Amino acid sequence: MDLTILAKGIALAGCAIGAGCALIAGIGPGIGEGNAVAKALEAIGRQPECRGEVTSTMLLGCAIAETTGIYGFVTGLLLIFVAPGMFMNLLA
Repeated sequence: MDLTILAKGIALAGCAIGAGCALIAGIGPGIGEGNAVAKALEAIGRQPECRGEVTSTMLLGCAIAETTGIYGFVTGLLLIFVAPGMFMNLLA
């Protein structure tokens, strides 16, 4: 059996597994942002006069939390589309 074929298969499998793990990172920001919005709505319900401050702080927090999901998404895309070509050129 040709070892380069085996090495290419292992490299592609590693890219696929890594991309799957990286895309799981999108779950955390979704849950966190949902919790943040729920708590902001509770705070606004208790004190409607501080609506502007709570909303602006919540939006800033959601934007920062979303970056982790975007990083995971970009990493997954790189592992799916870019890394296999680099590994195949390296193994050729």
